[in-house]
Amino acid sequence: MASAELQRVIEQAKEMAARFSGPLAETRVAFDQLGMQQQLAPGTKIEAVLAGGVKADWFTAPESENDRVILYLHGGGYIFGSPTSHRGMISRLAKAARARVLALDYRLAPEHPFPAAIEDSTAAYRWLLAQGYRPGRIAISGDSAGGGLTFATLVALRDAKVPLPAAAVPISPWVDLEGTGESMKTRAAVDPMVQKDATLGIASQYLGATNPRNPLAAPLYADLKGLPTLLIHVGDYETLLSDATRIAENAKQAGVKVDLKIYPEMIHVWHMFADSLAEARQAIEEIGAFVRSHTA
Repeated sequence: MASAELQRVIEQAKEMAARFSGPLAETRVAFDQLGMQQQLAPGTKIEAVLAGGVKADWFTAPESENDRVILYLHGGGYIFGSPTSHRGMISRLAKAARARVLALDYRLAPEHPFPAAIEDSTAAYRWLLAQGYRPGRIAISGDSAGGGLTFATLVALRDAKVPLPAAAVPISPWVDLEGTGESMKTRAAVDPMVQKDATLGIASQYLGATNPRNPLAAPLYADLKGLPTLLIHVGDYETLLSDATRIAENAKQAGVKVDLKIYPEMIHVWHMFADSLAEARQAIEEIGAFVRSHTA
């Protein structure tokens, strides 16, 4: 039985989904406005930077260690979202992980379809290395589309023989752009945010003429061999639950160490509701502990 706190969050999520069904320009503004309403972790500093030619924001908490970094890739279906839309969650992550977080403002579709986002994420990671950050002190994380982009970034870096980060944390990852997972049906009635028809429409804007099973667009079809240790978070009420469980199994079959955490009753990227939801704060603390342990 969902708590009163969670019920309020679900209602908020339904309102968000309704607001994001209008023109794309309005959705982008609304999502950033939502982010501006989120509380920053106390003492957080935000600094704009160009990371390999890509716009980004550094999030630094009083607890952040200067040589530990998380490259964060925001969600929003590759067509909306920014460091601003996720600022509360990112600031809490910087505090929990005791890391500086480089939140990437990668190019968005449909103006910049696939592979623009992955070009930007790999450029930013290479920039971190050029700045002197050691791979063993770097983690990559992202939510929803950013979770899929986390996998794609790792695969692209591996194939380019670039030293990989110590760990990665995909959150509610979107890795199947055709919506073939069983949970698209079995969780449709309880997921207030993500439904199949909408995801297919968003996917078409991101893909353009690209095959929806291109492994760098839909990492469900990627060879995951050689990837670093993964912590995958997903909620049991998500239509994307099967995306997470299937790619976790693929990673395990490829010899990757994977910790898949399915949070009971949680919805898509519940971490963004940390101002009011205890499970969101718990999940962020768990990610922070994971990043600290693998970048020690």
